[in-house]
Amino acid sequence: MTSVQECFQELRSRGECALIPFITAGDPDLATTAKALKILDKNGANLIELGVPYSDPLADGPVIQAAATRALQKGVVLEDVLDVVKTVKPEVRSPIILFTYYNPIYHQGIEKFLNKIANAGVKGLVVPDLPLEESQSLIQSASEKDIEVTLLVAPTSPKERIEAIAKASCGFIYLVSVTGVTGMRMEIENRVKDLLSSLRQVTDKPIGVGFGIREAQQAKQIKEWGANAVIVGSAFVKRLADNPSEEGLKAIGELCHSLKQGIA
Repeated sequence: MTSVQECFQELRSRGECALIPFITAGDPDLATTAKALKILDKNGANLIELGVPYSDPLADGPVIQAAATRALQKGVVLEDVLDVVKTVKPEVRSPIILFTYYNPIYHQGIEKFLNKIANAGVKGLVVPDLPLEESQSLIQSASEKDIEVTLLVAPTSPKERIEAIAKASCGFIYLVSVTGVTGMRMEIENRVKDLLSSLRQVTDKPIGVGFGIREAQQAKQIKEWGANAVIVGSAFVKRLADNPSEEGLKAIGELCHSLKQGIA
């Protein structure tokens, strides 16, 4: 499993856009999560975001919120999620990026939390409720453990803030395509093109676009606008929720393949 940065460097050398699927750990169960990570890896994923279930996921839409609630009701905790990462690490090529909110990190303590996820084999970290002004200590400590903390740029961010976030973010920059929470949308807003252009003026780091992407045509549009990665979450989570069996795993494999073909 390479680092996030190394993965993007390899893709860039081939002129390839990355596909980053997201799933919620523990929904419908941890065994399915382990199988899903392997299936995504084999069907075109370049990196994978793994969501840690959290009781108050402010950035997540109803599909992912519901998945997190179901996982929490089954007692899934961070240690369970990391056990899954350890289990699949020998078989998964794609770097795993942990998606978690800051409260669990604060509760455990930054060093303890980072040691745990580093030992499990996590390569990246996205913390959607961590503001830029409070991110430096986490970014610094994480980098010492070869974990790259990726920051989010909101559509409403002023130019000065966009530049500061781009400078601080590691691995890549996570551009949020909509104002609001995650979730599937019928159309991607045209201003994403302008946001990508604005970001490109201030950084040469890879840019991943997420929130609202649900199908290959949308992914293709994002790539054509200049993104280095397409991030898709709710569409995968919904397929696993609607078919909590082998059918669900088959469905996410097919979606992953379709999305990757769309940006090939």
